[in-house]
Amino acid sequence: MKDIDPSLHKIPPQNIEAERSVIGAILLENEAINNVLEILRVNDFYSESHRKIFSAILELYEKNEPSDLITLSNTLKNNNQLDSAGGVSYLASLVDNIPSAANVTYYSKIVKEKAILRGLIGAATKIITKSYDTGKDVENILDEAEHTIFEISENKIKPAFYPIKEIIKDTFRTIEKLYEKKELVTGVPTGFEKLDDLTSGFQKSDLIIIAGRPSMGKTALALNITQHVAIEKGIPVALFSLEMAKEQLSLRMLASEAKVNSQRLRKGFLGETDWPKLTTAAGRLSEAPIFIDDTPAITVLEMKAKARRLKSETDLGLIVLDYLQLMRGIKFRDSREQEISEISRSLKALAKELNIPVVALSQLNRKVEDRTNKRPQLADLRESGAIEQDA
Repeated sequence: MKDIDPSLHKIPPQNIEAERSVIGAILLENEAINNVLEILRVNDFYSESHRKIFSAILELYEKNEPSDLITLSNTLKNNNQLDSAGGVSYLASLVDNIPSAANVTYYSKIVKEKAILRGLIGAATKIITKSYDTGKDVENILDEAEHTIFEISENKIKPAFYPIKEIIKDTFRTIEKLYEKKELVTGVPTGFEKLDDLTSGFQKSDLIIIAGRPSMGKTALALNITQHVAIEKGIPVALFSLEMAKEQLSLRMLASEAKVNSQRLRKGFLGETDWPKLTTAAGRLSEAPIFIDDTPAITVLEMKAKARRLKSETDLGLIVLDYLQLMRGIKFRDSREQEISEISRSLKALAKELNIPVVALSQLNRKVEDRTNKRPQLADLRESGAIEQDA
């Protein structure tokens, strides 16, 4: 971003003194970098000199080498950045001006806040520019604007490319954690042992399709998974029900949790032993982080907006959609197949954006009933071949 915002004629938000204090604290006490890395990234620094210095510190950190005046000066010199970073005298002044590293987290938060404000200014400028483009679809502009603001609020302003060494480093950390825990289920557990053995749980950013013909138990399976994830594991779940009303879902979940016959429950034919079970089940469900939206014929954009909002308010871990073919696309398409393809791609994009699994129920076409063994195939997914590609 330029030093002067051309639209506002103001200097973008920044706190150079806080940036100096962060770097000085790391040089004074190398362990402080662990606290800093939980909050800051290179691009959060406004000063170009500070970005270069912090990058050099990270380079030393990755090599498990100490960061001091000598090692830092040498690294910057090898990168031909020592002079542009301010020289040895400037590095020395960073250490001299900070008495201790005790407040490094506080300084880091100040730097982060200013970076977020600059990100908001940049996002607002882009939104204004796109809003003047009358040729663009309004709903697409709204979706892009909301997506940008959501990323800023989640502190996920992403660079254009990630160096492979950063990705490998993060992957190795994940492998080390898995090695230490040695858990069979690394994703969101479904509660179905054989399914979890095959998938290791539903993985982050995955789009999972549960498909079947009508009245074959798709919703029941989805509700069982939802209850296990939310009640047993305490993971927040968003359930978008386009087919059933929230009251119907509540009744089905109560019956399942209480292990009471749903037909008798629906008619009110309950025995004395059923009431304690229902009371206990109601208590467990009431405390579960399950969030239901039963908007009929919801659009992809509406769903994405609600999911983003819920993600910002809770640690949302799973989205369940019942079911895909009842959704509406962004706008009218030439065919229903094109519309379903667009919806499928959007669901996959949402899973990746929020970094959580999205489970979508889907109808199968009638071809499966014509086979002798009734065994479904991927090509049987109704109204779109794109579903099997995205999931």
